[in-house]
Amino acid sequence: MGTVAPQPPAPGNPFQSTMLALADKKPGDSGCPRPVTDQEQVLLQDLTVDRKAECFRALCCKGPPPPRPEYDVVCIGLTGAGKTSLLSRLCSEGTDNIVPTTGFSIKAVPFQNAILNVKELGGADTIKKYWSRYYQGSQGVIFVLDSASSEEDLEVARTELHSALQHPQLCTLPFLILANHQDKPAARSVQEIKKYFELEPLARGKSWILEASSVDNMEAVRESFSQLISLLEEKDMEPARI
Repeated sequence: MGTVAPQPPAPGNPFQSTMLALADKKPGDSGCPRPVTDQEQVLLQDLTVDRKAECFRALCCKGPPPPRPEYDVVCIGLTGAGKTSLLSRLCSEGTDNIVPTTGFSIKAVPFQNAILNVKELGGADTIKKYWSRYYQGSQGVIFVLDSASSEEDLEVARTELHSALQHPQLCTLPFLILANHQDKPAARSVQEIKKYFELEPLARGKSWILEASSVDNMEAVRESFSQLISLLEEKDMEPARI
């Protein structure tokens, strides 16, 4: 007995419409990333025509996820504040042989909904006077301070943060301020830092976040960075609202 050829779908059949819509697509075209597997074909056999068409579209026509947005962020703070250690841990890099940054370094810090291209600037006296040369093109700012530092160093950090908050290229950008080294006994609280740095009056009308941080609690650090991403996304949407 000869093999009976399968009957073509009836005209107007939604499954046929889906097949015809995909017939002209080539591998790699948007909307047709892969064929249906044999196992999936078996599962489709017992479905109604309408349901079969829905499943086929779901299996074949789902394109790749959209690329994550990328934001260019500048990271500043005095030497010893812990900038390099935090960024290295966020990138799942080792921290055993970390040395203070001289000049600048750039790390792509991945998150589920975005990638932060963080330009970290060295915090030595010989370097920080050139910080402003690297501000151009920044979309956000991360300022890391040592919450357990001496009064003298804390005053220097205060001056540098005030300068950054008022700089023409940074003053309209979202700020993430990290009171780092919270694992040290002498660490000042977030409320103490906020009062000492006079953030409420100085940063009024700006987008900013002040959070405690430590390499011993990277989950909290990641959450702080996620809050910064939310501010960056809101900033991105501003032109669309106008």
